[in-house]
Amino acid sequence: MTDVRCIRLEERGLLAISGEDRVAFLQGLVSNDVHRVSPTRSLYASLLTPQGKYLFDFMMIGHEDSLLLDCEADRLEALRKRLAIYRLRSRVDLADVTGSWQVHAAWGGDALAALGLSGEPGATVSRRDGIAIVDPRHTGLGARLVTRRGTDPVSAPIVHGKRDDYEVVRIALGVPDGVRDLEVGRTVLLEAGFDELNGIDWDKGCYMGQELTARTRYRGLVKRRLTPVVADGAVPEPGTPVTLDGREVGEIRSGTGDRALAVLRLAALEAGANELLAGDVRVRPSPGSR
Repeated sequence: MTDVRCIRLEERGLLAISGEDRVAFLQGLVSNDVHRVSPTRSLYASLLTPQGKYLFDFMMIGHEDSLLLDCEADRLEALRKRLAIYRLRSRVDLADVTGSWQVHAAWGGDALAALGLSGEPGATVSRRDGIAIVDPRHTGLGARLVTRRGTDPVSAPIVHGKRDDYEVVRIALGVPDGVRDLEVGRTVLLEAGFDELNGIDWDKGCYMGQELTARTRYRGLVKRRLTPVVADGAVPEPGTPVTLDGREVGEIRSGTGDRALAVLRLAALEAGANELLAGDVRVRPSPGSR
């Protein structure tokens, strides 16, 4: 059995939503169906502006009498305040529980089998030290572990891994990492692959920003795409413009080594995918990019 690698995701926080109205409250706000979250099923979702543009993304995990939102730690308070605006008379409480919990990622080898998980995205099991989840965005990312702070989920056949190795896998799969890859108030979910990443439920009914999200899908309005790219050398810094024949057609987002995610115009990909430059470095879409 190939060793399963595990890293702590120190940049992640956990927001707990409790109270008897927690499901109904969140259901009208986010892009996925909160009714499907249970002790055996976790989901990926986004909170949008009323105009359908990205604000936050997170995983929704059912735990006892709460919904845990696995989100960006440095934006957790902003997320809490945004949700509180819509609380009105809903009987819900919003609490930062990052001090009690920590988040790890485990991938490679037989990661899911080693953790007693099926291969279905979002499948969730309780463990002695917390919760194990098949990453709901893509099974290629392995498992998410939410454990009590101070515990170490690493034991044979799981070994400590390196963050760059995890980043290579994430980038190759085209999975965004919060505001490193998505623009607050600008990104449309379908530009970032949320449909393929199981982050949208098309049948759930109304939620904040649902109208534009649906219109983008049914009218084929996507004009740019978050795309994995490979550079001929070290990938340029995030924010570096990508050009084709001297015209700006995109921008580099998160990256490591010679791999990165880039937002690219679809027309440019069709016209000259092998002639793209980021600064003075040639970049090309990764094989198998969506």
